[in-house]
Amino acid sequence: MTLLHNARNRFLFLVLSFIFWFSNFIYIPILSPYLETIGGDYAFIGMVLGSYGLMQFLFRLPFGIFSDLIKARKPFIIFGMVVSTLSCVTFAWADSLGWILLARSLAGIAAATWVAFTILFSSYFSERDLHRAMGSISLAVVLAQLLGMVVSGYIVDQWGWQAPFWMGGFIGFVGIVLSLFIYESNEDFPQEPIQLKELVSVMLEPALLKVSFLSILAHGIIFTTMFGFTPTFALKLGLQTEEISMVIFSFMIPHAIATMFSGKIFVPLFGQWRLLKLAFGLTAIFTLCTPLIDTKGMLFMIQGFNGFSLGTLFPLFLGMAVESIPLEKRATAMGAYQAIYAIGMFAGPFIAGVLNSHLGISAGFYFAGSLGATAVFFMIVWSRLEMKATKHNLKLN
Repeated sequence: MTLLHNARNRFLFLVLSFIFWFSNFIYIPILSPYLETIGGDYAFIGMVLGSYGLMQFLFRLPFGIFSDLIKARKPFIIFGMVVSTLSCVTFAWADSLGWILLARSLAGIAAATWVAFTILFSSYFSERDLHRAMGSISLAVVLAQLLGMVVSGYIVDQWGWQAPFWMGGFIGFVGIVLSLFIYESNEDFPQEPIQLKELVSVMLEPALLKVSFLSILAHGIIFTTMFGFTPTFALKLGLQTEEISMVIFSFMIPHAIATMFSGKIFVPLFGQWRLLKLAFGLTAIFTLCTPLIDTKGMLFMIQGFNGFSLGTLFPLFLGMAVESIPLEKRATAMGAYQAIYAIGMFAGPFIAGVLNSHLGISAGFYFAGSLGATAVFFMIVWSRLEMKATKHNLKLN
């Protein structure tokens, strides 16, 4: 592949990734307030928010394994765009809470195909540029989330609650067309078939399981807060619907900046595991502080700090999940990683919704903050166990 074609393939893929997540996130800030307006309580809202992660937990690993076995990523990407578009249209047509639950579940199935996106995009890069590849695609995701979530409140204010869903469906249709033109080479796959027992050994890789566990906690935090109940908290604090965009800006812009610099600057400066401890510790503090906020300015500031902390984590997880895995098995490794962290995407908002129903909306933020503290605790324990094992091996030698 020539440099020109490679650059074109990367650009087209990043545009497609942007469209995929834009259509999935354009309605996120208004989803929980919208569900309240049509009669959903906090427990039901938590169920709808959690269904997105549950579908990913159920489908991501099978998609990853099947992708490795048939040696193809592109069909899953096209399928993901189709289902994502169908989800938005279902939201727009929904006239009951049951249809809303189905629509969000479809969005989860679509998001489960992201494993194919990440692995195909990484195949456009050399091994030494893997972290740069993950940083680039993570930035496209964050920018899509930022733009989609920022315009959401304005669209509702101008054209009503259903407008973001219709726009997501239209953008998704454009993505379906573009997905037909992305490049996939069969040369990246070995000729011999992959054995299922080899795939199982990949899924049980200790480093992969550690990173996946930490990602459960990180996704539990972000899907409980910014992608869950933070917009509802902001409205109860006194913000108007159109002001939700400012909350999104304050979180997502620092989030995007951190995503850009996580692999390039912060990892060489701090090291992977030290950076994870620092970022989790900060996000725990900022999340625990959120229910104590009583002014708009303080809300914007805390969201900015929290967005930066969480933005440091996700590209780091993506690279660490597959950096030691052979290329032909990476879709399985990424599928396992994404399926495991999806536990946080459905358990986080679901548990928070139940807590909010009984104890008030502050309870969900205290729960999310405790997840960050839990991550720091486990990393400290792992570090000490590794030090003991190293000392023991030195004595034996």
